[in-house]
Amino acid sequence: MSGSQRAHVEGWAERYRAAWEQADDDAAGALFTEDATYRSDPMQEPHRGRDAIRAYWRAVTAAQSEVSVAIGTPVVDGRRAVVEWWTQMNVDGAPVTLPAH
Repeated sequence: MSGSQRAHVEGWAERYRAAWEQADDDAAGALFTEDATYRSDPMQEPHRGRDAIRAYWRAVTAAQSEVSVAIGTPVVDGRRAVVEWWTQMNVDGAPVTLPAH
C-alpha cells in the first residue's frame, strides 16, 4: 500500500466521521459518487445513489445526539479499503454503541 493510498482513505474516513458527528447529510452524500450504493444494514437493500444516501443520513441522524465516532487505521489493498469504526451516541435519548455485538 502506498502512503498516498492510505492518506486518501484516511482523509475519506475523517470526512465520514465529521459528517456523522455533525449530522451533515450533504457532507455525507458528497463522499459518494452519483451511482454509489450504501448499506446501513447487510440484511437490507442498499441505498442507491447519492440522493438516496443523503436522504438516509438526514433521516437517521435526526434522532441522534452527542455522536462520537472513532476511526481505526485503514487497511488498503489496491482499489479496496477497510476502515474499522466505533460510535457512541444517544438515539432518542438512549445511549447506543456501534457496532453492536
